[in-house]
Amino acid sequence: MTPESIAGAAYIVAALLFILSLAGLSRHETARAGVGYGIAGMTIALVATVWVTFQGAWDEPGTLLGLGLLVVTVLIGGSIGLWRARIVEMTGMPELIALLHSFVGLAAVIVGWNGHLDPPALEGSLADIHHAEVFIGIFIGGVTFTGSIVAFLKLSARMKSAPLVLPGKNVLNLGALVVFVGLTVWYVMDSQLWLLVLVTALAFALGWHLVASIGGGDMPVVISMLNSYSGWAAAAAGFLLNNDLLIVTGALVGSSGAYLSYIMCKAMNRSFISVIAGGFGIEAPAKGDTDLGEYSEIQAPDAAELLKGASSVIITPGYGMAVAQAQYPVAELTAKLRERGIDVRFGIHPVAGRLPGHMNVLLAEAKVPYDIVEEMDEINDDLAATSVVLVIGANDTVNPAAAEDPGSPIAGMPVLRVWEADNVIVFKRSMSTGYAGVQNPLFFRDNAQMLFGDAKERVEDILKSL
Repeated sequence: MTPESIAGAAYIVAALLFILSLAGLSRHETARAGVGYGIAGMTIALVATVWVTFQGAWDEPGTLLGLGLLVVTVLIGGSIGLWRARIVEMTGMPELIALLHSFVGLAAVIVGWNGHLDPPALEGSLADIHHAEVFIGIFIGGVTFTGSIVAFLKLSARMKSAPLVLPGKNVLNLGALVVFVGLTVWYVMDSQLWLLVLVTALAFALGWHLVASIGGGDMPVVISMLNSYSGWAAAAAGFLLNNDLLIVTGALVGSSGAYLSYIMCKAMNRSFISVIAGGFGIEAPAKGDTDLGEYSEIQAPDAAELLKGASSVIITPGYGMAVAQAQYPVAELTAKLRERGIDVRFGIHPVAGRLPGHMNVLLAEAKVPYDIVEEMDEINDDLAATSVVLVIGANDTVNPAAAEDPGSPIAGMPVLRVWEADNVIVFKRSMSTGYAGVQNPLFFRDNAQMLFGDAKERVEDILKSL
């Protein structure tokens, strides 16, 4: 067998492992195996790529130097990746993912520039196709790079989460796309270097403006969207490098990211176009902040007494639980209540936290049984027959304004109808608005009581009282 055929067979095995990885990651019980499949597939892909690159070239000058540089680069990159993976907290995972997406975008830009500076010997229509691949790859990669950087800055609070509202921002975005199409045709006809410089600058500017103009409430969708962009950028790089596995892998990431964006938009009752045009994040009308009435406050011992007398409890966690690292005492509280014969379940909103599955991972980390963790659609109809609902660090995902106020910025967004329960206890640090900048009328309902303070400490106080 030739080195190319061996590499091709290895690529097929790696691609199958990547598909198994995606399938495994779709369920809690098989997620660990899914990660293992992904690691195995990437290891095979790296070894096969190095094999086919250097096979038969050992006598050529510079081969050993090139191999040495490649090994050193992989070791440095792998060490940094392992270090960051070990120290990052779950609350910092969204911004880390955004930053990693930026690397994929920048890699696509570099590969595109290399395709221009060191082009293959092609003529006629094949050369035109190559020029189009170069230009499109640089554009997708550039948008992914700067867009991911802005998402990282917003998620890490290094940049305001409020949307940037420039005059005619949608016209600017559409205009940039029209200019890109025109420049692509021009570059295919006459591949001048200055056109490449221009499209790189255009892509960087569009990526920055695209994400900067999206509000914080839509940032989970943005992360998923950038995940899709990074996949298409990788696929574009695969065409330039004539690497079948990179094309397949990029297509898998791009399509799965696009589908995840669709699922999240559906969960938020949004269209993908509306998110790109700038979504949540605009301040809610001030009129709603002054006439909501008075809120009631409860202390941990009283909350414990309420839980003792409950027949059923549903816990709806949010990003606040992740910030407070409250999942462990919450898991202990769940076990204590179940020992008393109380039916305890969790209701998870599709966009709870800042990533899909964020809450599920935290609860799995704390050893909460999978079978009592249910999605919003599964548990919403049971909330009206529930004795007590504990809202731990959630805000926008339990906001009744989404269902009852057509003028609210989050109107129409499907939410957990916790206000239908007999009693609602809201764990919150203060009366501030959520990430979408919208006040929550739930806090002022007659059956809702606020338990202020750090969620972890308040849950531990309840445990002591129990």
